[in-house]
Amino acid sequence: MIKQITQDTLCDLITQAAHSPRLRQNLNIHPVPEDDVQRLAIAMEPGTYVRIHRHPHTWEMLTALRGRFLVLTYDESGKVTERLWLGAETKLLEIPANTWHSVLSLDEGGVIFEVKHGAYQPVQEQDYLPGTPPEGDERVKAMLEWYAKAEVGDVYTL
Repeated sequence: MIKQITQDTLCDLITQAAHSPRLRQNLNIHPVPEDDVQRLAIAMEPGTYVRIHRHPHTWEMLTALRGRFLVLTYDESGKVTERLWLGAETKLLEIPANTWHSVLSLDEGGVIFEVKHGAYQPVQEQDYLPGTPPEGDERVKAMLEWYAKAEVGDVYTL
């Protein structure tokens, strides 16, 4: 059976994200978490927090299905190395394995499509950039504001 993501599917996913406490919702296209290739659409509303993290075991490919996203990459010290506008100038990007990165949703109704090696592996604490606030922390709002204005060479400090 051919799998597809229709406009109705996107609308449903966006509605779920808007009503989620995390302001995001994913739709897995891969059949099981153990699948060798993870394929998923992720609706991300402005205000959702993607903590600076890395995937040591896999590259990650992102494309915007709807909306715009700011993707930042960092070096080991937390200095911004790239500032990419996914969905605007950039239509698709591939983040190398072990690259620190974050994503900021800029538009209501934004949806990213992500592909990476499986099986699914939750991000471990050592794969979050040290010093960055975890989800639910009172400093998250300041972190999101910093993402929006961070330029290449900037370093976040608490």
